[in-house]
Amino acid sequence: MREFDIVIIGGGPGGYVAAIRGAQLGAKVALVEREAVGGTCLNRGCIPTKALYYSAKTLISARHAAEFGVNISGLSFDLAKAVTRKEGVVRQLVGGVEQLLKANKVEVLRGAGFIESAGKVRVTMADGGVETITANKAIIIATGSEPAMIPAFNIDKKSILTSTEILELREVPRSLLIIGGGVMGCEFATLFSAFGSSVTIVELLPSILALEDKLVSRVILKRFKETGVNVLTEVSVDSVEATDAGVKTRLKDGREFLTEKALVSIGRSFNSKGIGLEGLGVAMERTAISVNDRMETNVKGVYAIGDVTGKMLLAHVASAQGIVAVSNALGKAVTMDYSAIPGGIFTDPEIASVGLREKDAATQGIPVVVGRFPYAASGKAIGMGETDGFVQMVADPGTDKVLGCSIVGAHATDLLGEVTLAVKSGVKVKDIAETVHAHPTLPEIVMEASEDVHGTAIHKVSRSASVTKKIDKLLSNSDTVLKKINKALE
Repeated sequence: MREFDIVIIGGGPGGYVAAIRGAQLGAKVALVEREAVGGTCLNRGCIPTKALYYSAKTLISARHAAEFGVNISGLSFDLAKAVTRKEGVVRQLVGGVEQLLKANKVEVLRGAGFIESAGKVRVTMADGGVETITANKAIIIATGSEPAMIPAFNIDKKSILTSTEILELREVPRSLLIIGGGVMGCEFATLFSAFGSSVTIVELLPSILALEDKLVSRVILKRFKETGVNVLTEVSVDSVEATDAGVKTRLKDGREFLTEKALVSIGRSFNSKGIGLEGLGVAMERTAISVNDRMETNVKGVYAIGDVTGKMLLAHVASAQGIVAVSNALGKAVTMDYSAIPGGIFTDPEIASVGLREKDAATQGIPVVVGRFPYAASGKAIGMGETDGFVQMVADPGTDKVLGCSIVGAHATDLLGEVTLAVKSGVKVKDIAETVHAHPTLPEIVMEASEDVHGTAIHKVSRSASVTKKIDKLLSNSDTVLKKINKALE
């Protein structure tokens, strides 16, 4: 029976990062992974979707090339070729992770892990062999999540798809109905509408991207309308059925749609079954593993990280949790801080946010002051032809500290880094405003939004607080007006 200091079950962005950090700290580490290292993020999520996203962005840019004096004739799109490129990107990065694990002397066991008891893991290898190994200091569970297989939607993985199968399509479906207007649904709507599909989104809530501020989601809704994406909100699905003619989707209100494909983009299932948690007595909240801020379970020597904890289902959160878990397992005192977790949504334009949103501040009764600056007033954005969107800074009126930021616009996910550091470090808005930003660049929008908190943005006519409130009220009321207009048009 081989002995290790740390045994990690699951080689995704939580597991492999924890393994490498453990090795860096001098531990003997075993990583158990039944498939390719990198997990959902690298193989079936973040990376492949972003590879296809940039295929879509290239196609969109090509369609607008004439505006920049570039004439393109015979423009066409080959999804199969884009998917082949996507697969190459994934292979390259998986190979890179494998090399990192090897260089750090992490023992990678190809198989499924089962915790027999505290400190003991049985590994059933891909070739059928079985090996039991020991973990003298800790076992870290990093088994992730999968798309939820909701029985009511009759997911057959051929016509009615999850996010895993849609990434493997090599022909653009003529029509696509997406169930769920959250992050995943809106990202795939962006991709396939750009590729040429007729896309319809069906969302149960009053708006798409419901977690974002209304002004943010409104920018995406406007773009969807411009690109022909049909968005239906406050509707629920009654049935989904694959037929010889296509996928027949019936809504509760009686409307029916016949599309070539349907994508179910709601729900994730945590991979917590079949790994021995019941026998150990690990505390659970439904199917998520309960952990404290040191990533410890209630069983001594057993930690859990990533999606399977049900905290924030983001790859970079899993990585951070992995570092916290392995550090504590090796005698350091580290806690997980969720106060400055950045999030990115790869629609067109992009969305990025960190910290407190304006709507959440209002709900929680937290007094804030808000500054906004539009892309349309940025020389760089105008030159790029990317004028949709804005940066919104949220600050504490008493201390002037940056509490949060929402960005919708070109390269939003890249711009967020500066503000994430500000939220994490307790930086004041005036510190960003007084920092000289290069011109002409998009980060100037962050600077001017910070200046707008104090009503001193140079390239924007300042508004009094009372006027701002009136305008925001009119904008929020416009949702009701738009709904009435759309209902009348139907």
